[in-house]
Amino acid sequence: MQEQLETPEELLPHRDPFLFLDELIEADEKHTVAKRVFTDDHFFFKGHFPAYPVVPGVILVETMAQCGGAGLCQTGVLPHGAFFVLASIEKAKFRARVRPGDCAIIDVQNVRVSKIMLRQKGTITVNGNVAAEASWMCIVNSQQERI
Repeated sequence: MQEQLETPEELLPHRDPFLFLDELIEADEKHTVAKRVFTDDHFFFKGHFPAYPVVPGVILVETMAQCGGAGLCQTGVLPHGAFFVLASIEKAKFRARVRPGDCAIIDVQNVRVSKIMLRQKGTITVNGNVAAEASWMCIVNSQQERI
């Protein structure tokens, strides 16, 4: 049985309006699953696009990266509040639109993890259909240091 999962706010340094996780569903050393409901009051819908709002692809990639980082903090691989930034994004594909009201399930696999770098890949599904997928690398750093 899995231990009690912490909230994204307890695990990540990200805050509103740039925290894109509602809750972790499961997390272990190999993968993390989380959930996000994109509501119509998100800041980016005002301009992307007013007549037909769609979650930007870069936000979907950021959502996957936050999920992966939160999972590593939950399992103790990274310390709570670890500061990590995207260094590369590869193989990003956007297969379906994510719109206001959609519940996104984020599934992230850890490919390679060290104290200074993480490689992960993930998918976002909505209603069982893959909406986005990507692989990426993050650099782990202290908040005081510049990369």
